[in-house]
Amino acid sequence: MSSDLERVKDEILAAGNLPRHVAVIMDGNGRWAQKRGLPRIEGHRAGIKSVRDIVEATGELGVEMLTLYAFSTENWNRPRFEVSVLMKLLLQTINSEINELDEKNVKVTAIGRLHDLPDGTRKALVKAMDRTTENSGLILNLALSYSGRSEIIDAIKKLGQALQKGTFDIDAINEAQFQNFLYTTRFPDPDLLIRTSGELRLSNFMLWQMAYTEIWVTDVLWPDFRRQHLYQALKDYQARERRFGLVFSKDENDTIEQ
Repeated sequence: MSSDLERVKDEILAAGNLPRHVAVIMDGNGRWAQKRGLPRIEGHRAGIKSVRDIVEATGELGVEMLTLYAFSTENWNRPRFEVSVLMKLLLQTINSEINELDEKNVKVTAIGRLHDLPDGTRKALVKAMDRTTENSGLILNLALSYSGRSEIIDAIKKLGQALQKGTFDIDAINEAQFQNFLYTTRFPDPDLLIRTSGELRLSNFMLWQMAYTEIWVTDVLWPDFRRQHLYQALKDYQARERRFGLVFSKDENDTIEQ
């Protein structure tokens, strides 16, 4: 790592106020490949290097959780060949990276309709999660076959089943209780969302959880995204004042609702 990057890293650590949970919409793989006259899948291959660098960087900073939007439910509608190659690439990546992830104390988790994944890919993912379940470092959370709307629908179904069985009281339903039925029930909401490639939308990602998430967008395409860009996002985050719907008065002890 260059001395300049080390300096920025030290500044971030010294400033404190790091996000517990960083979420990333990894966008731009296809455009990266097209600009180079390459098949789209080569953009996805190149993006693995970015994943590796960002996982390492967030772990070094002590960020508690990193969620990567790796494959949406809408992505199943892409050409069958591309989907097939993506699933094989995911399988290869899990198998090739798991040893290093485990050595670095990374805990692998996943959210989404994982039963939709091909058997080989799903089994490799479950094996990776089982192997790292006791690790206490960075939580690397992969959103696979994931949709924010589908997650809410699945939560409603689980809640409805609990109501039918009489294991849950309808009068007890509130935001905190409903969150227990989401895929992310064990996790904190994202503090910071990073989106690459300059697009200004959530793309059906963690719609419930991002009610108060800080958003940082860059024009950099995902395969070109590296820790220096992550550092930019974190420094910007550290400079923001998060109010969660409140307005702070001049008296630091007083707040008023927005």
